Amino acid sequence: MKHDVPPPYTAVSRHPMFPDADHDEAARFDFLANLNRYLAGVGVGNRRAYETRVLPAFRAEHGRDPVDRFEIRHAMNRDPFHRFWSAMKRNSMEMRQHNGRQIVLRQLDELDAKARQYNEGRDTLQLDPAVDVPRYQAAVDIHCMPGSYHGEERPGDVSAGANYDCGIFATTAGGMGALSDGGGQALAEWARKQRPEWQPRRILDIGCTVGHSIVPIALAFPDAEVIAIDTAAPSLRYAHARAMALGARNITFRQMNAEDMSAFADESFDWVQTTMFLHELSGKALPRIVGEGYRVLKPGGLMLHLEQPEYTDEMPLYEQFIRDWDAFNNNEPFWSAMHALDMTEVMTGAGFAPDDLFTTGVRAVVDTDVFPQAKEGEEDHGRAAFWHAYGAWKGAAA
Repeated sequence: MKHDVPPPYTAVSRHPMFPDADHDEAARFDFLANLNRYLAGVGVGNRRAYETRVLPAFRAEHGRDPVDRFEIRHAMNRDPFHRFWSAMKRNSMEMRQHNGRQIVLRQLDELDAKARQYNEGRDTLQLDPAVDVPRYQAAVDIHCMPGSYHGEERPGDVSAGANYDCGIFATTAGGMGALSDGGGQALAEWARKQRPEWQPRRILDIGCTVGHSIVPIALAFPDAEVIAIDTAAPSLRYAHARAMALGARNITFRQMNAEDMSAFADESFDWVQTTMFLHELSGKALPRIVGEGYRVLKPGGLMLHLEQPEYTDEMPLYEQFIRDWDAFNNNEPFWSAMHALDMTEVMTGAGFAPDDLFTTGVRAVVDTDVFPQAKEGEEDHGRAAFWHAYGAWKGAAA
């Protein structure tokens, strides 16, 4: 029975940079985590609504079945169950952001002071005010987060990163583990299983946010030089302080737009990776970043992109529609287009040979005595603790 509900917020690991939640704030996150779990489960009602009401009505009106996920979306948006479910999902995210921001802002002085103790005077945090926030990331508040990853309550603060870190528990219903780093743990475990003797010397994490994925990798490969880049200075300030607090001292956090990584030499990294980042890129930026990743990757090196599955002809249109929910309801404007891309084409366009490529599945590694594993059939699309991975070993076909 303990795996049928999310763990309590008190089970979250409170590393030294983690914001402190009082009783009521923790209770709100507990409510939201359980609400998200509940909504993931009752989401099956959307399919029932589609099959019993929406599809028959569409056939009666048009004399045919829907031809794409967009026609299904427009039809479903008139259905009362789907409208109610969508409103609940959207409101749960807005409430999550409100609670996290409230927690952070009332203790921002303390959080900023802690961050300065970890950050000041260290060359492992490299901020560059000349780096512009790309419009495709600044135009909307991604995930309904006020100011997105780049917002500051005041210059030089860590508010965006702290909010992101303390609230992801509620968004994922605790499915990412005590430190919300189950994805990074899974990547490290996957790499060790694939090539037990492999010891990457330089690792590049693109779009690192607060380091949930890269810290476990850095800890798993302590002799590696790890570089984590992002365009968001507030997130990087928090990420660096968080990594230092967790003992990951081999990571350099650097402010950089991955569309231009000319600061890095050709063939200078053994592992280049992203985690749930590609869907936040514009159609022009994504291939540029993959191309830059290919350029800096050594022969024999690994490129790995953790994402949700792409929309193929084999994926039913209804499945595509439900996976598209975040694109239209959770401020993820590039989600739909990205998952409609042919990633094989993108990666071969960057330079990989077709035989270099592979796809795999990666499931979050968490303490299952406390944190539940996501069950098959209960996936909360885009937020569940298992993903699709697009990868390549550069030059494997040679």
